[in-house]
Amino acid sequence: MKLAKAFTLWTIISAASCGGGVSGGGAAGTGGKTGAGGKTSTGGEMGTGGKVAGTGGVIGAGGKVGSGGVSATGGVGAPSGGRGGAPGAGGSSGAAGNGVVATQVGGGYFPSGAPWYADVSAAAVASDSAAITSWMVGFSGPNGFGGGGKIRVDFSIIAIDVPPGTAKRTYQAATDFHYDPDCDLATVPIPAGGLAELSDGTDPSFASPFSGYNCFGFDNGDDCHMLFVSRSENRLYEIYHGTIDATDTFRAGCLAIWDTSKAYDNNGRGQQCTSADAAGFPIAPLLFTAEEIQAGAINHAIRFILPNNMIRAKKYVAPATHGTATTGPATAIPYGGHMRLKSSFSLSGLSPAAQIVARALQKYGMYMADGGNIALTAQSDALGRVKWSDVGFDSNSLSTLKATDFEVLDHGATIDVTNDCQRAQISQ
Repeated sequence: MKLAKAFTLWTIISAASCGGGVSGGGAAGTGGKTGAGGKTSTGGEMGTGGKVAGTGGVIGAGGKVGSGGVSATGGVGAPSGGRGGAPGAGGSSGAAGNGVVATQVGGGYFPSGAPWYADVSAAAVASDSAAITSWMVGFSGPNGFGGGGKIRVDFSIIAIDVPPGTAKRTYQAATDFHYDPDCDLATVPIPAGGLAELSDGTDPSFASPFSGYNCFGFDNGDDCHMLFVSRSENRLYEIYHGTIDATDTFRAGCLAIWDTSKAYDNNGRGQQCTSADAAGFPIAPLLFTAEEIQAGAINHAIRFILPNNMIRAKKYVAPATHGTATTGPATAIPYGGHMRLKSSFSLSGLSPAAQIVARALQKYGMYMADGGNIALTAQSDALGRVKWSDVGFDSNSLSTLKATDFEVLDHGATIDVTNDCQRAQISQ
């Protein structure tokens, strides 16, 4: 049974972060099932479907943790304002524990046939592409995106690499954020030393092995995403609204488990079914990282979000499987909409790091995955060897791009949002 739907759209407020980063990975309609019990975040927006769009900033280029290097055995760099003992990516842990950050530098999380890895350089453009991008610029000037009209980048979400044999934990359901049968019920492998999505204005604590998972905004309804890449199991565990609090209690709203040996088709985890993101997508394969910038290429599509009133009302398009009670007009992009930076767009005015992201946007595009104010989502560098400041990329590095510099790709007819999810929950 779905929870009763009582949808309310709150005023959108955007907030800049410390260190130049902004958080917006928080989700306006993640799950999107009910507004009952929904809460607002700091500077946030009540998401359609009762979710919270976290728009307060958390960690950006030169952000709050390990900026300039991480002080960890096996890590890289000397500490410069960082939290000593945070683990180096792929290295040994320091005093904090032994969690490590996941990236796709060595290969994608899913098989190459997954939609996130498709080269769409020559893909067909939707017939209403120009109408959509022109409307975006006219509605949210100067450039057509949320949070002040310009593309900004959020750096608050992090994917954690799960070592083989990691102990699994059972979560207590946060009932206002849990939806049956959309959300899975299995135990979750949680490595020591990892992090939940960072909350506005807070530094993570590594005082104990699992204290980094204490999402300080959990009780205020923050998104608090937790992402775990378990390569030995061929699984990706993604949680919307999760925390391990000071009493070591593991609570979670919606757990979405993905089989990473499978190239999902347009039915994803099930039509009308949400995930840890409102469009029903996985989050981790759409995050770009500082490690990828350093390596010189991003080989996948990118997650992007818009305010609820800029998303077509109650529609989604493949490969999305879900939408929320959005309020945008027919000229707005629907959930799941796929935008590609035009091949004619000159990259010469962008920094070298921004050019790498722009080339990915030209080859793979960006998928409309959630609601909120901060357009693009990059991975936090809080546990990484490579910092965003090391590669010269910050929240405003792509701010000159306009919606009209993009084309909307043709993914077929839109689908009405009914929330009638039918799937078998994963329980083990």
